[in-house]
Amino acid sequence: MDKEKLRQISELTLAHYDRNAEAFWSGTHDHDVSQNINALLRYIEAPEPYVILDFGCGPGRDLKTFVSLGHRAVGLDGSARFVEMARRNSGAEVWHQDFLALDLPAEHFDGVFANASLFHVPTQELPRVLGELHRALKPGGVLFSSNPRGHNEETWNGQRYGAYHDLESWRALVTAARFTELTHYYRPEGLPREQQPWLATVLRRI
Repeated sequence: MDKEKLRQISELTLAHYDRNAEAFWSGTHDHDVSQNINALLRYIEAPEPYVILDFGCGPGRDLKTFVSLGHRAVGLDGSARFVEMARRNSGAEVWHQDFLALDLPAEHFDGVFANASLFHVPTQELPRVLGELHRALKPGGVLFSSNPRGHNEETWNGQRYGAYHDLESWRALVTAARFTELTHYYRPEGLPREQQPWLATVLRRI
């Protein structure tokens, strides 16, 4: 994809979230993702409180949780409406940045929480974006990622662009970006694999 195609992907996807921000909050604010939050926190080895980037924080549900646990959490989202909502809902600092045009401080975060966000990055751009997250983590820092899984297809879901990786292709991408896998699991818990559309991975910067 050329720069114009990538720009269109970002603009259309973010415009969808801006238009549907209130409905998204109504439909997701009570989702229980404590398994994912705990998976990130469990593997961080730095002293508390942790410095955490909620990458793709949306309206701020999980950002609020990190703040309530006493951590120094910062949100980031490409949707202007989500940024406004996240600031209001969490009281935390929230950065307005497109995933394809990041400006992150180097070696700043103990953990990055990328819950249902990185799948919006086209596969050709993932090595660069993962590299930027790697650089933003302190040495030994932890990246949590949960994405809808698939068979390595990229497509539009309505007006949102998504790339849907299987475990093997995802492992190859994160390994090339100099992460090592600590654990992975499928969600929701307790269901047959065919009813678990989400792949979660916990990765350490090496």
